Amino acid sequence: MTTYELGPVVAERRVDRVAPDGSRTPVVVRFGRPHPDPLSPNGDWCCPHQVLGLGDESVGAAFGVDSLQALLLSVYRVRLELAARAERESVGLDWLGLPDLGLTVDPHLTGP
Repeated sequence: MTTYELGPVVAERRVDRVAPDGSRTPVVVRFGRPHPDPLSPNGDWCCPHQVLGLGDESVGAAFGVDSLQALLLSVYRVRLELAARAERESVGLDWLGLPDLGLTVDPHLTGP
């Protein structure tokens, strides 16, 4: 199993874990600064991430051909992990009532 270091946090989101009785506890998602993957012979990038307060708190990572793709794939992977963990623990997750906890962007929703 590969372990990653989070490094400097460049983005963080706090969401609510909503228990069946309606009680709420915080879940924190952190994204580390994308950096070149030292193991890639092609110059790929790595973006570490961590979820605190909902199961496994180890640091994971996503990879891309550049820093932006690595960051976007890291956000995508965290969104999927949060959904799976919430289902496994039979809890809901909430961030401002938005679908996908606001971890997706649809430009059609943000402007004319």
